[in-house]
Amino acid sequence: MRKRQTGLCWDDLRFFLAICRLGTLSSVAQSFGVDDTTVARKVERLEKALNTKLFERRNTGYLPTHSGEKLLRTAEQVESAILSGESELADRDLSLSGIVRIGAPDGFGSIFLAPRLAEFCRIHPQVDVQLIATSRLFSLSKREADIAIALDMPTHGRVVAKKLIDYRLGLYASRDYLARSAPLTSVADLKNHLFISYIDELLYTPLLDYVQAVSRDIKPRFKSGNLVAQFWATKMGGGISVLPAFIAAQDDNLVQVLVPQVRIDSTLYLLVHEDNRNLARVRAAANYIYDEVHKNRALFNPAD
Repeated sequence: MRKRQTGLCWDDLRFFLAICRLGTLSSVAQSFGVDDTTVARKVERLEKALNTKLFERRNTGYLPTHSGEKLLRTAEQVESAILSGESELADRDLSLSGIVRIGAPDGFGSIFLAPRLAEFCRIHPQVDVQLIATSRLFSLSKREADIAIALDMPTHGRVVAKKLIDYRLGLYASRDYLARSAPLTSVADLKNHLFISYIDELLYTPLLDYVQAVSRDIKPRFKSGNLVAQFWATKMGGGISVLPAFIAAQDDNLVQVLVPQVRIDSTLYLLVHEDNRNLARVRAAANYIYDEVHKNRALFNPAD
């Protein structure tokens, strides 16, 4: 009688890793383009092969058991080895193909990066780009992105990081708003103006707490967790906000106020997981982003 094969399969491990990272069958199914039943079957096959329970099924999703945590470490090592092998092969193959997922802050991603990535796709027709432009941290270890643009230099993890660029932020308002509002000659005057800012509880990093950096007397009337929304509210005359210079430059109707009393400097970093650093498509996308930023560095640091 032919002996049934019970060894581990990388395809099953891929699904296992995705469940650990995404937490639910439906999100994993959507990610892989399959149905929930297929994902559940992969888990059952792994559990049967290992003769152990890998997940606790809860209302909020799937939580790895102690055995699941141990397998997770092994699966991540297998994943790293496969990616390293792919990197070596990609280095020898000058053709670029596959998917590159880029995570970026919403303002930089939506306003600066998105219009320029179309050209990257034209140059590399076999590469598919997925841009996630949102206000949150991206975990490279969980493969949420191949490339991440961040406001902080990472302090741990197998991440290759380099400074992308320093950039300037300032206070901006529309010409219409300033024409109909009280005089604005000092920071103290800001308490008499409508102010636009982030929602405090939704700040994913204290570096975005610009209100405290400007004045503790400011009481914002309009808040959004999305910088693009703040930009549009300011553009349409909704008040004064802190905007990066490269975003404010998109509209000639925006005027920087209280110069030089209020000036905030920040930095963007480009992050790549160590396993992906030599993948041809990832390297090409990272180099393209860096080059585009520095070709347009005057947008990020305008002359006084």
